Amino acid sequence: MSNWALAATLVFVLVTMLLSIRRKLGLEKEIAVGTVRAAVQLFLIGYVLHFVFDTRNPALIVLIIAGMITVAAFNAGKRADRIPGIRLRIAATLLVTEALTMGLLLSLRIIEATPQYIIPVSGIIIGSSMIVAGLFLSAMTRELEAARGEIEALLSLGATTRQALRHSAGRAVRSSMIPTFDGMKTVGLVQLPGMMTGMIVAGAEPIEAVRYQILIMFVLSASAAITAIMLGTVTAGLWFTAEGMVRRAGRQG
Repeated sequence: MSNWALAATLVFVLVTMLLSIRRKLGLEKEIAVGTVRAAVQLFLIGYVLHFVFDTRNPALIVLIIAGMITVAAFNAGKRADRIPGIRLRIAATLLVTEALTMGLLLSLRIIEATPQYIIPVSGIIIGSSMIVAGLFLSAMTRELEAARGEIEALLSLGATTRQALRHSAGRAVRSSMIPTFDGMKTVGLVQLPGMMTGMIVAGAEPIEAVRYQILIMFVLSASAAITAIMLGTVTAGLWFTAEGMVRRAGRQG
């Protein structure tokens, strides 16, 4: 893509801002900031990846993945700001999800052990898992608000926190996984996913692009299940105060 073609894509940003102004949505600042940040961040990571791909230093690969997990945990944790220690639990969950899925991909030789494969696929896994984690926290917050009385009654009757949360946590886990599996049902019919589209635009054969997209979809289904189930397990005790009352988990401010 030429610099001119890239600059011309700003017309889509201008259209969005004009629509916001016309409809008095007040999103102009957010659109402008988001546009600048996205461009700067992507160019920076592009130069970083260029350097990492050339050096092939394993320490740099680990550092980049650790950075992805840290940012993802911080972002997903915004859904439950009032829960102490929630971001640490999210980071641990993302780390385990990444280790399990990437470990299998490499040990089974499904992908090559090179930065060109490890970093992009890790980004897809961690990004998708971050969304699942955020959906779980949002669903769990709603579940706790709706079933607060029932949960506290169970606790007063001697139930453990895990027993009291069993049904609410189960519903939250299912709710967080639904978008991933709904996407699998319609992929190729409603949308052509990003990796597949990118490969085709770059000149790859459509069937080869499909093979990689199937790989990614299957990996994301596993990572969604691991993330949701593990997060439901490791956060069980965080939803209660020391007095055994259900915390209010929504975002502060």
